[in-house]
Amino acid sequence: MGCLGNIIWFLFGGVVLGLSWAIVGLLWCLTIVGIPVGVQCFKFAGLCFAPFGKDIQYGGGPVSILLNILWLVFGGIELAVISAVTGFVFCVTIIGIPFGLQHFKLAKLALMPFGASVVNK
Repeated sequence: MGCLGNIIWFLFGGVVLGLSWAIVGLLWCLTIVGIPVGVQCFKFAGLCFAPFGKDIQYGGGPVSILLNILWLVFGGIELAVISAVTGFVFCVTIIGIPFGLQHFKLAKLALMPFGASVVNK
């Protein structure tokens, strides 16, 4: 079911969300200081293309907290709002609820990407 979910996800919004993460990653990589942030964005862009069968574990320390605060100011809020709004739209129908839940998972990730890691279920 995960493979089928990922295919449907990719066709109905995953490609847009993944490209959003990739564009933000490219913008961060324009500066030398922002390259670590851009690399993190590229990692999560891959997750946005196929989120079913994967989970996110949160952790980190003081450096992650500082980077998450900077991230919110310079791009995280926009990606979180896009994911949350799309999640609400998908949750309008019963069939769309699993896809909406994936969007909510990605919205939380968009708020706190540093210190988070992607694991297979």
